[in-house]
Amino acid sequence: MTKTKAYWIGGLLIFSSFITSQGCTKSTDSDEDLVGNWKRFDDFEGNARSEAVSFTIGDYAYVTTGATASDRFKDLWEYNIARRYWIQKADLPGAARNSAVAFSIGTKGYVGTGYDGSTRLTDFWEYDQSSNQWTQKANFGGSARYDAVGFALNDKGYIACGYDANYLKDVWQYDPSNDQWTQKASVGGSKRSAAMAFVVNGKAYVSSGNNNGEILKDIWSYDDSANEWTEKTKIYNYSDESYDDDYGTIPRQNGVAFTIGNNVYITTGENSSLTSVTWQYDPSSDRWIEKTAFEGTGRTGAVAFTLNDRGFVLTGRSGSLMMDNMYELLPNEEQVDND
Repeated sequence: MTKTKAYWIGGLLIFSSFITSQGCTKSTDSDEDLVGNWKRFDDFEGNARSEAVSFTIGDYAYVTTGATASDRFKDLWEYNIARRYWIQKADLPGAARNSAVAFSIGTKGYVGTGYDGSTRLTDFWEYDQSSNQWTQKANFGGSARYDAVGFALNDKGYIACGYDANYLKDVWQYDPSNDQWTQKASVGGSKRSAAMAFVVNGKAYVSSGNNNGEILKDIWSYDDSANEWTEKTKIYNYSDESYDDDYGTIPRQNGVAFTIGNNVYITTGENSSLTSVTWQYDPSSDRWIEKTAFEGTGRTGAVAFTLNDRGFVLTGRSGSLMMDNMYELLPNEEQVDND
């Protein structure tokens, strides 16, 4: 090899190394621009599972139901954040199930609907924290279904959307004072299953989910006093402005949503593939800010809850791998690896 040719090849390698280095630096800088830290916390002490449900009462969180590839569950676990441990409580009396819904009203937790492996369910159960007992209540007023969403608003419970062999968008209100269900205005937009629901500042929201294999790119707000739904800013690159250029990673199914303060956080789930991308939603401005991606193993079918204004994500699955670990999001801290 001549010296001239050797120098030319060496220069080319140096130039290629420079370009590669610049590309890596840009990516790293972009990652470092995101704020938020996910910290490993107290792992769930029940069996690893996905498609479970959670609810909170006071300073305690509860996780129940869920499934693996071969089993379904109805055990109930209580998390004590002050003492940082889990303890098993009374089993849900109904069928073991996955893809149910849950919410709490006052000092009572509620679990209903779901799938037991052969049948879609309508049964509905109330959990009394003080007595550690379950009581069966009036069956859900809509059709038997799974992958619905549930939320509580102004001392009433709601179950909406889901799948009953067809995709659904109906909304049913539960009044615990008279143990009755009343149908309310349907969610706007398309029918959907495996959506995300959350309540913040006195309004409920339903977002994204799946309809006939399509991941939906919308978010709707519910005003219970007017019994009407209002569409919020679309969650994809919809406008000619720059604020929504990266919104394409917001839509998903089987994701989780939880609140910290006046903001909402969504993470995990799937859109063609598993996603760990995390977003913060400010309902006052109707705008989203991307946060540090979920730092645990990517997963779908997880659960989330908020205790003492702290948000946690746990359980879920990645392929055939079931998870029992739990992470806390510290939304305003710098990201730290492996903490």
